[in-house]
Amino acid sequence: QVQLVESGGGLVQAGGSLRLSCVVSGRTSSSYAMGWFRQPPGKEREFVAAISASGGSTDSANSVEGRFTISRDNAKNTVYLQMNSAKLEDTAVYYCAARASWYSGTIYVRSNEYSYWGQGTQVTVSS
Repeated sequence: QVQLVESGGGLVQAGGSLRLSCVVSGRTSSSYAMGWFRQPPGKEREFVAAISASGGSTDSANSVEGRFTISRDNAKNTVYLQMNSAKLEDTAVYYCAARASWYSGTIYVRSNEYSYWGQGTQVTVSS
């Protein structure tokens, strides 16, 4: 069984930075492609960023391109989401997701492609 635990959420001022972490336990994280999704208040869950099992491929949503960076440290079984230049519209519950990946370079951007989810961490951007 794979467990994901997010941390690093909180309150940040517009224009500020925050780094989210997601620790993977139960299996070696290097076999899993990872993603970050978010659910703004009153809205559906949406894709934020994804990274391949090897870490060699990444993708991010247009809304966060150039501001957010996804990375991973397989030695620490941890995936990160560095959030810079935060905007009010980034306010949401952020979820980490994982799925087994046979091909180390593949990334996944749809929520229904992921098998495992964390409990979520709240990020609130204030003006």
